[in-house]
Amino acid sequence: MSDKKIRLIIDAHLDLSMNALEWNRNLRLPVAAINQREKGMTDKPDRAKATVSLPALREGNIGLVVATQIARYVAENNPLPGWHSPEQAWAQTQGQLAWYKTMEDAGEMVMIKNKTALDAHVALWLNDEPNDQKPIGYILSLEGADSIVTPAYLEKAYSMGLRAIGPAHYGPGRYANGTDATGKLSAAGKELLKEMDRLQMILDATHLCDDAFWDALSIYKGPVWASHNNCRALVNHNRQFSDEMIKALVERKAIIGAALDAWMMVPGWVRGQSTPEGMNCNMAKMIDHIDHICQIAGNTAHVAIGTDLDGAFGKEQCPYDLETIADLQKIPALLLQKGYNQTDIDNIMHNNWLQFLRNAWS
Repeated sequence: MSDKKIRLIIDAHLDLSMNALEWNRNLRLPVAAINQREKGMTDKPDRAKATVSLPALREGNIGLVVATQIARYVAENNPLPGWHSPEQAWAQTQGQLAWYKTMEDAGEMVMIKNKTALDAHVALWLNDEPNDQKPIGYILSLEGADSIVTPAYLEKAYSMGLRAIGPAHYGPGRYANGTDATGKLSAAGKELLKEMDRLQMILDATHLCDDAFWDALSIYKGPVWASHNNCRALVNHNRQFSDEMIKALVERKAIIGAALDAWMMVPGWVRGQSTPEGMNCNMAKMIDHIDHICQIAGNTAHVAIGTDLDGAFGKEQCPYDLETIADLQKIPALLLQKGYNQTDIDNIMHNNWLQFLRNAWS
């Protein structure tokens, strides 16, 4: 493969609006400028360690992303951070949507919500012209469904552009139980999935606990993906997918996005203590997870990229050979070294997500 940059990369999980509003980052600036302004700040562990901005996305030819809304509801006995009512959580996600819309007004981003818009946007990014003025396309996804006040709110969210939902995040949720929790979908969760099915939305299996994962797959009839998930066989944690779960997703024609959160990439990571260098966490570890999924599937049709970069962590908890998200351009060479051919590489970098979306939206 030549040194020429791959013409399009799709990243299926970025918390852009969370970074803009809760981290107060001006994502129109270069990453270096964001980090310079955060020097000396200590309110969050990833201050001055950002890796994502809109200019960095363009530098890496990452022209299409799945961008999130996220706001957790927490009951009185839940120690996780979050909002104290579903209505507050809903309002938070609406503020996040307002930021995306403001970026659209500025010409920085464009919402992609159907096949026609998808094909037009991909054609723009593949026209071989400089991309420094091209808008970043985004597909709106909700990480954790707690903010959907009732399932009746879903049609309203869909009308505003929401196209994918992960029913759970961390801990117990109003609709489903997530990472570090147990238990199947609630009655409201089953109702939510039926409404998602009616609207032909995408179910994101990421973060569902094992009980909820199998429950959701048995109920949901529509398209399923896992936007950002790695392999339990390589890092043994309930946040990761077991081989049986990966096989079930392959059977559903799902795509799994490989993530770049260090603790999900290498075993034995201790948050706040381990370092990427000390744990030898580099981008090649991502390829190990990608390869594991490919070996189970027997092909490259079910894995792609879903980095989760700057998802409440930064350079302190991602591969040591990644400075900004533009370094996703290193992935093709790593795949080539692993024995993958150009068709495989194109599948993983963008074609799998594109084919999935075209099928889901046909």
